[in-house]
Amino acid sequence: MNNDETIKELTRGAVDVVSREDLAKKLSSGKKLRIKFGVDPTSRDLHLGHGVVLDKLRKFQDLGHTAVLIIGDFTAQVGDPSGKDSTRPVLDHDTVAANAKTYTEQAFKILDPDKTEIRFNTEWLKPFFASPASGISDFINIAKNVTISRLLEREDFRARMKAESPISLLEILYPVLQGYDSVAVKSDVELGGQDQIFNLLMGRDLQKLHAQEPQAVLTMPLLVGTDGEKKMSKSYGNYVAFNDHPNDMFGKLMSVSDALMYSYYELLTSEDLAAVKAEHPMEAKKKLAGLITARYHGAEQAQAARAHFEQVFSRKELPEDMEIFRAEKPGKLSYLLVAAGLAKGMNEARRLIAQGAVRLDGEKVSDDIVFEPKNCVLQVGRRQFRKIEK
Repeated sequence: MNNDETIKELTRGAVDVVSREDLAKKLSSGKKLRIKFGVDPTSRDLHLGHGVVLDKLRKFQDLGHTAVLIIGDFTAQVGDPSGKDSTRPVLDHDTVAANAKTYTEQAFKILDPDKTEIRFNTEWLKPFFASPASGISDFINIAKNVTISRLLEREDFRARMKAESPISLLEILYPVLQGYDSVAVKSDVELGGQDQIFNLLMGRDLQKLHAQEPQAVLTMPLLVGTDGEKKMSKSYGNYVAFNDHPNDMFGKLMSVSDALMYSYYELLTSEDLAAVKAEHPMEAKKKLAGLITARYHGAEQAQAARAHFEQVFSRKELPEDMEIFRAEKPGKLSYLLVAAGLAKGMNEARRLIAQGAVRLDGEKVSDDIVFEPKNCVLQVGRRQFRKIEK
């Protein structure tokens, strides 16, 4: 591809490009560029929302550039306020460390490991505040050049101030900390979701302050979650995780609306959207679910997941490979759900029962009954089954 075609391909679907001229200049320089993308390990799983940006990062890698994946083990303890209407809870170090361990393995389901540099931002941010704080003078020098008025330009901060919702000092500092990541790794281009634009531009500002050539910035649309309303997020429970079981991944993708399906095609695949829209919506959706499941689990697992879906939902049959759980004594149905791994805790189990999401041998159970051990099939929702044996 020539430079114009390359830029067209790299900016396909982008919301912001700051600036297109900067990006063109960097790409035409012949230099191997450093393309930065940061993720805060606030949970154990990456999801398809992250995949939108990781896909774009892979395109840069395919052109010979280096992906710099920053695991925000320091900034995750601060909490990114982007797009939030309230203060985020601060995570402890042990939780963040446990989450961070899973991120690189998951990211390599998309990225080329040989063209990826993994960095943790405790490397350069912790010294600012460590004891003795030898780096505090460096942080002071940065902080004195960033004005409060500049930080409060953020749309989400303005909205929270108008609503008289509190904004913590940590949240105000967050864009400065993330921006300094760009200085530390000398990034040429930074990628992110469209809600990250303020933080990414802060990186440009801080690079100028440190006499570095400012990075180009490219943001991608936020992927709407399976609920069809809010952005995909673990906190909203509307996500499809990279590590979801193939049957669950396929089933979740089959649950999205037709309109959202086409958005997923555009943001998560390279399929011709016009050709997809010419297909029957159900077949198109199965194709989408198969493509994405195959990407994370392989073609064989994707085919098995499709067969499972069609067996259970299209023909209303029970799956053949149900996990077996032995119930040895009577007890509340909510306890059985937790013990069988169908609910994370008693509160969730009771909520599922109250919502009518639990069935015994196909019959809906709406009360937390005492379950007498017997051979039966316990089902939660549309996709989770256990064969109960006494």
